[in-house]
Amino acid sequence: MRCLKGVLIALSFLGMTTGTHAQSTTELPFETHAAFFSAEVGLPVAIDPQVFVIDNDAAAAVGAQGILHIVGLRNARVSDSPVLPVYSAIRKPLHMNLGQWLGARGAARLTPLSDGRETVAVQLAGLVPGARYSLFENHFDQQPIGFSPLDDTGIKNTFKADSSGAARVTVTAPKVLTHENAILVVYHSDGLAHGKLRGRIGRDAHHQLIARVP
Repeated sequence: MRCLKGVLIALSFLGMTTGTHAQSTTELPFETHAAFFSAEVGLPVAIDPQVFVIDNDAAAAVGAQGILHIVGLRNARVSDSPVLPVYSAIRKPLHMNLGQWLGARGAARLTPLSDGRETVAVQLAGLVPGARYSLFENHFDQQPIGFSPLDDTGIKNTFKADSSGAARVTVTAPKVLTHENAILVVYHSDGLAHGKLRGRIGRDAHHQLIARVP
């Protein structure tokens, strides 16, 4: 039931109905990276490993996902007040509050091509207006987990949100995605694309949304 509900949410967000899909097309809803990460590692309290809130009692430390943060910061908790401002690991303001950060949403449509590649159409809302984002692919079959640009080149995987915080982007992945992969939305708080790299995680690049392929 949960899987079916997620698919219906994705279809609704993309403005589609179940009767119009090709059988080979897969529709995926995004979830926050905070929720995904916390569930994957079994945390008793869900956190966001990529963004931080001010806590004057917090010491500098290497936090979740190996991100070093300076003194006076801690990882944001999903249960924190949504009006708390969020920061990078070096206390650079991200110019939004936690509720806005966690409020991003979207869906992806995956369509295999006859040449072995796959078209990935992504629709997003609740982003920072005019901000820079990129789409990456998680490789869960690699240790540590690997990341590559969804288009494989780091050229067509980057985009800007429009004035309302929405975005539509279509990328061609070099091969069909499997359960060993996920589609990752990375927010670039420095406003720059980093080509084949995500950037400095927790400092100027932040995982915001993710959709694992079933």
